[in-house]
Amino acid sequence: MDDITWEDPFCGEGASCFRLGTDQDGNGYIAIAGAEDTYLTDTRDALRTLIRDIKDGKADHLL
Repeated sequence: MDDITWEDPFCGEGASCFRLGTDQDGNGYIAIAGAEDTYLTDTRDALRTLIRDIKDGKADHLL
């Protein structure tokens, strides 16, 4: 999708790298780096909360 602006990949300690993106309407997207054509979408706030929880160790099993 051409209207998604992707951030640099976030790579955890394992081999998985994720990318976050946003569009002009404020929707948030998350995808595995290199597979940005297959993504999950939700509001920017919902995805921001998910990523913060992962980084805080609340959901580290997801990485």
